[in-house]
Amino acid sequence: MITTSEHIDVNRTDGVLTLTMNRPAKKNALTQEMYAALADNVVAAQSDPDIRVVVLTGTADSFTAGNDLADFAGGPGKAKRGENEIPPVGRFLQAILQAEKPLLAAVNGLAVGVGVTMLLHCDLVYASPNATFQTPFVNLGLVPEAGSSLLMPRLVGQQKANELLLLGKKIDAVEAERIGLIAGVLDADTLQHDVAQVAATLAARAPNAVKLTKSLVKHERDDVAQQMADESVHFSAQLQTAEFAEAASAFAERRPADFSKL
Repeated sequence: MITTSEHIDVNRTDGVLTLTMNRPAKKNALTQEMYAALADNVVAAQSDPDIRVVVLTGTADSFTAGNDLADFAGGPGKAKRGENEIPPVGRFLQAILQAEKPLLAAVNGLAVGVGVTMLLHCDLVYASPNATFQTPFVNLGLVPEAGSSLLMPRLVGQQKANELLLLGKKIDAVEAERIGLIAGVLDADTLQHDVAQVAATLAARAPNAVKLTKSLVKHERDDVAQQMADESVHFSAQLQTAEFAEAASAFAERRPADFSKL
């Protein structure tokens, strides 16, 4: 059974499954329920012969602002899970890591945190000119996730990765394309249509050849899985620290975080 969420729109058209994060009032910040719906749909698509390609996108001015901090720090869904049950965010990250079918992203605006790191698992990423990319994990007293501490340096080089991951530098779509974070910048008015055309092109190609080619390109999957697991341990531990408590309070109060006394 696939988990549903009022904030995840699901569309199936001509072999393409499009998953749209639709919570514009919160800039599409992801809750546990949204993660669960995304994970279930990505996993189900792998065994569905009618689905050849999966596309991730957002609504309004945002792709996603990342995790909903209040929900992530201890929403009611956390208490309901079994001791050994993987949380929804973990299931989603495993789903995009293990996906055998092409995974595309249309970044229509703001992309923060996991909104950037999930792109490292996508096979083709396109963005509108107004898109921005930022991974402010350290700013929030946290560490990178989704295997980004391994994948980001491989993709853009160690120095640029350090600017993004250590400094939390925000970059625009032109810079993202220049350093190789995305495949291209497309017109904002036609982004969704153009990415849908790319997806349709892939969906019409020989499916096994597409899957094998993707597998060959991403042959380092086991290394990424281990890095993702290591990051998760540190990320979870940081959520319990005074550093994260100060960062979360500062974020909610719209003030700079003060780590000088920690």
